[in-house]
Amino acid sequence: MCLAIPCRVAELLPGDQALIEIGGVRKAISLALVEEVRVGDYVILHVGFALTRLDPEEAEKTLALFAEMGIVEEATAQAAAQAEARGALPGGLFP
Repeated sequence: MCLAIPCRVAELLPGDQALIEIGGVRKAISLALVEEVRVGDYVILHVGFALTRLDPEEAEKTLALFAEMGIVEEATAQAAAQAEARGALPGGLFP
């Protein structure tokens, strides 16, 4: 099963990259497919790429539903386990 997850952009990085936060985890992603993203914007994340910007109200509703179903926590736990297995970068950043 694949999910496209709403994530908040925490920091813009060089080279069409951004740092996003979801469920307490921070991850570097590509912004190559989306224009004019700013810190605080929500984007839809799929396989490491932001696909589109999302209305903050819609993002928060979706994240609340995911949390209610336990999806966000499960995805975050899986990502953390995978990062730990391959040596996550300091500060919760994933390579």
